[in-house]
Amino acid sequence: MTRRALALVAALLAVGAAPAPREAVQGWQTNADGTQRLAPIRFAARPAAGAVRITVDPGHRYQTMVGFGASITDASAILIQALPPAERSALIRELFGRVGQGDGEGLGLDFTRLTIGASDFSPTHYSFDDVPPGQRDPDLSHFSIAPNRAAVLPTVKAALAVNEHLTVMASPWSPPAWMKTGDALIGGTLRPDAYGAYARYFVRYLRAYAAEGVPIRYLTIQNEPDFSPDSYPGMKWPATDRARFVGNDLGPSLDAAGLATRILEWDHNWDQPWQPETVLADLKAARYIAGVAWHCYGGNVTAQSRVKAAYPTKDAFFTECSGGGWRPGWKTGFGDAVRNLMIGATRNHARGVLLWNLALDPKGGPHKGGCDNCRGVVTIDPATGQVVRELEYYALGHLSRFVHPGAARIASPDRTDLPNTAFRNPDGSTVLLVYNATEKARPFQAVLGSATANHVLPPGAAVTILWKSRR
Repeated sequence: MTRRALALVAALLAVGAAPAPREAVQGWQTNADGTQRLAPIRFAARPAAGAVRITVDPGHRYQTMVGFGASITDASAILIQALPPAERSALIRELFGRVGQGDGEGLGLDFTRLTIGASDFSPTHYSFDDVPPGQRDPDLSHFSIAPNRAAVLPTVKAALAVNEHLTVMASPWSPPAWMKTGDALIGGTLRPDAYGAYARYFVRYLRAYAAEGVPIRYLTIQNEPDFSPDSYPGMKWPATDRARFVGNDLGPSLDAAGLATRILEWDHNWDQPWQPETVLADLKAARYIAGVAWHCYGGNVTAQSRVKAAYPTKDAFFTECSGGGWRPGWKTGFGDAVRNLMIGATRNHARGVLLWNLALDPKGGPHKGGCDNCRGVVTIDPATGQVVRELEYYALGHLSRFVHPGAARIASPDRTDLPNTAFRNPDGSTVLLVYNATEKARPFQAVLGSATANHVLPPGAAVTILWKSRR
């Protein structure tokens, strides 16, 4: 074959053949002292001496992600709505928006939690069906979501307008007082003769929010059911009774109403995995339960994996952890949030990770009872309108900005010195978060196929690495 013919064959073979993709890599770092906060970094051309290899393997996939976020409590919504319109709109766009990918604009929160009635972060204690003491309302003739119309509803609707992929869940701190022993929002427990009415109460809430354009995708039946607070709404609700309510009342009521909302069990700490296991062992209840929700205030994050191993068809969600005065300073607070929540919760199967209040004021309020030294993701000063982005903002941002809904967690090495977690986005980009849990700078080489990122990570620092496929 002549040289000219060979050239022609080569040209024909090349027609329609795309060149091999190149992996463009970028990185953002936050230091233990907060001097760097999601700051863009450059990677070295070669690995440093003694560098550890962290190999990311998209061939091994685990849970599909819903997202990362924080709760829109009464306190958070009141503070956000009190901002001047332009500042309010800008903050909501910043918190829930994501401009492009990896450009540092928008926190990209895709998950939020609402309270069904009051929590401790409400200026008053209320439910959506309050009647005078001693009276009852089994027909729910007094039901109304009016207490949410001034602040909570406008805030979550604005967030949905910015981010159509935002997933909303909701949790009650207490049933209406008339449904409880003691006839009060504080203390007591659900009366056995109120189970049917309480199931109808959930249905009314879900329908009322849906009518406002706010679908509730996930629901828990009681915030922290093994704790009865003495200064704000709450109650204890044993596992066997929760199973009975879900299996006999709530589950069938949701089905009859044609509601697609999924029930999550527990919504409490890692230290009692046997509680959700007890509920999931009840086959009548388990058929209505999509997964288990967890909080951070006791136990170890590995409890999520214990329950997942026992009930592999049930999802895990991490639904509450608050920053506050008990975790002072960047080194402690930021490190704990990144290592235990962003990395620990996702490596232990969480499909979503939620912090507690999205916004609080400089005094940790407004609140009525409960926590007096909690910290929001942002702090809003109602006197000046100043917004301070707290360490939790940056801990969330290390994944929320880069990991999109529908991303799959993928395999990466389980290390105690450099804990990490990795994801493959629906668009094919890959995200790796690495935290240095040691007291010395640690060199490492992140490896994705033939692409690498070489870096020396300071002690207590976190870095997010993003690989984008380019042709």
